[in-house]
Amino acid sequence: MTLPQPIPLEEAQQRLLAGVEPLPGETLPVSDALGRYLAEPLVALRQQPASNLSAMDGYAMRADDLAGPWTVVGESAAGHPFGAPLEHGQAIRISTGALMPENGGAILLQEEAERQGNGLALAPNGEATPRHIRRAGFDFRQGAELFRAGIRIGPAQLALAISGGHANIPVSRLPRVAVLDSGDELSADPRDCAIHQIPASNGAMIAAMAAPFACAIDRIGPVADNMAALSAALAEADHADVLVTSGGASVGDHDLVRPALEAWGADIHFWRVAMKPGKPLLVARRGRQFVLGLPGNPVSSFVTAYLFLLPLLRKLAGAADPVPAPFRLWLAGDLPPTGSRLEFVRGFTDGETIGAVSEQDSSALAALSRANALIRREVNSPPAHAGEMVTAYLLQNGGIA
Repeated sequence: MTLPQPIPLEEAQQRLLAGVEPLPGETLPVSDALGRYLAEPLVALRQQPASNLSAMDGYAMRADDLAGPWTVVGESAAGHPFGAPLEHGQAIRISTGALMPENGGAILLQEEAERQGNGLALAPNGEATPRHIRRAGFDFRQGAELFRAGIRIGPAQLALAISGGHANIPVSRLPRVAVLDSGDELSADPRDCAIHQIPASNGAMIAAMAAPFACAIDRIGPVADNMAALSAALAEADHADVLVTSGGASVGDHDLVRPALEAWGADIHFWRVAMKPGKPLLVARRGRQFVLGLPGNPVSSFVTAYLFLLPLLRKLAGAADPVPAPFRLWLAGDLPPTGSRLEFVRGFTDGETIGAVSEQDSSALAALSRANALIRREVNSPPAHAGEMVTAYLLQNGGIA
């Protein structure tokens, strides 16, 4: 069999995502939309603050009456405004977040005030100033766009949507995912694993990576390396928006995933990517379904899931920017030169520097578990030395910054 030439990473990602449209939208209560992507822009239905507020504890007075002394005639507390305009020579006690009086124009901080009874005066070096007023609409105005479509709703975005007057928001539906493990060497029970077997861990790992971006995940397998077993397993995935297979996508005599997918009716879009680890990646379509065939080595499976599966799921879920964003970090130790493929070195970063973890074999799960980043090494790069800047991708939370 003549093997196709591996294609570059960015070309492969573009080809995967080019035909992907977000799944149909639905409207959810804001409190249920955490982690979801907006299906359309969200506009403020009110302004924040609705009126001028005090940013500090102190006293409020008119803007044309800053020298004092004043008589304290009332109080404005958060949720309990002072309901009358101020006359010349009057002030009110005011709390942080409280509504300014109708014609209030300045705040005197409590630590800059001298008060005796209802009498109020400036302390030495005290100043009544408008600087401590939160002006109406300074955060956002009614009609302003709070978010563009495709933004992921996190805790802060959830709070802003509510503050903008929304009880419900439109989000894209999450995809349904099926994860299929294949390989005669896999044992479903890690407690009962012969010496010629390994525990079937890839499916659990891939399902965990996909979980934040899926409405449901169905585990299939482990499945034996024969066409009958694979055909029966693939039939279980008819309902999935995305099918992910792990193992059997390479070119060995027992690598049957590709012919099984073709017999199932899948159209192979491309196969083999010029990257290390993860070259045997396969991408296919079957009608509306997307199919990713990941390599069986666990590190290869993890890296290709990070760079292909998660962007696919994010885009189906409505993400505007589905591909993980790189960072630049200082290298903590030397790295060897690279070869003819783009390499992703498993690394650990403290937020400022990054270094490679001790073992880079594509089967090394212990080393992968200690990594929290991938270091990107371009094709035919010379050795890199400590103190140089390198490009890296964070792995926490599936690469969501």
